Amino acid sequence: MSTVAENPARLEPKPLPVEPAAGTRKLNTAKAIQEAIGAEMEQDDSVFVMGEDVGAYGGIFSSTTGLLEKFGPQRVVDTPISETAFIGLGIGAAVEGMRPVVELMFVDFFGVCMDQIYNHMAKIHYESGGNVRVPMVLMTATGGGYSDGAQHSQSLWGTFAHLPGMKVVVPSNPYDAKGLMAAAIRSDDPVVFMFHKGIMGLPWMVKNQRSIGAVPEERYEVPIGKAKIVREGTDVTIVTLSLSVHHSLDVAEKLADEGISVEVLDLRSLVPLDREAIVAAVSRTGRVIVVDEDYQSFGLSGEIAATLAECDPGLLRSYSRVCVPDVPIPYARELEYAVLPTPARIEAAVRAAVGS
Repeated sequence: MSTVAENPARLEPKPLPVEPAAGTRKLNTAKAIQEAIGAEMEQDDSVFVMGEDVGAYGGIFSSTTGLLEKFGPQRVVDTPISETAFIGLGIGAAVEGMRPVVELMFVDFFGVCMDQIYNHMAKIHYESGGNVRVPMVLMTATGGGYSDGAQHSQSLWGTFAHLPGMKVVVPSNPYDAKGLMAAAIRSDDPVVFMFHKGIMGLPWMVKNQRSIGAVPEERYEVPIGKAKIVREGTDVTIVTLSLSVHHSLDVAEKLADEGISVEVLDLRSLVPLDREAIVAAVSRTGRVIVVDEDYQSFGLSGEIAATLAECDPGLLRSYSRVCVPDVPIPYARELEYAVLPTPARIEAAVRAAVGS
């Protein structure tokens, strides 16, 4: 593996196509992530992968399947169960010119390694006066719905978005997952790449029809910090991300038969947050619902409300949010689904907003 010092051309990577046509080739999200990482590893030998079970096992959610066979154990490194150690190793490698992709198996595990993430990965660039960069991707799984319990089911993107120094991306589908991963690896800033278990398209997970989609074979980028309207509408705007995009689209399709027109905005990134896209979407309908599988208080839903209020409070005819209440995620299936932002809760919020 070479460092930037040995490969000065790496400082000026050639730009990739930005959001080309999807084409007809279908992949699930897990395969799209694998393909993005593998393509960047082929182009740049400073890119490598490490984490728990990323090698022969291929990652617990298949995010690295096949990479060990292709690139070998020096570039796909299985680590001990010591998150502080291997995230610290990734930070050191990034500072020295490598581009590590480090998998934290579940985002819930951030608690044992937060010092490395926030006091080092996120701050080194600032504390060095901009002289030292940390081009590192911290990849991690999020989300409930699988009876994984309170310590394996959270969607803590709001926690990371709150802490300056890190980009935070959250794809909802295979196309965006590949493009955002490529952009994350090529970024000179630390990027937290958060994928929901329910979007990965794995046969042993709950089936999701949109977790398999068209993905170009060539390398491309989805720009970090750009939201996307995934369904146009005129009555109410749902601002959401990750698996909740799929739930919102299901609700929008159902209510269209009743003449209720629902617009769905997929944020795709939290840092940077595409505030202009949020304001533009809400200005078309005046009614906004934020659907967020993170906790309700002190998070994304409040930030969006503040953004709209600071921009033009007169835009809003109604505002509501469908989030996880401020309780740990229950293990029991009935209780877990009672707190998650399910299609039933989203539909009820849309009906209330339109009725208002």
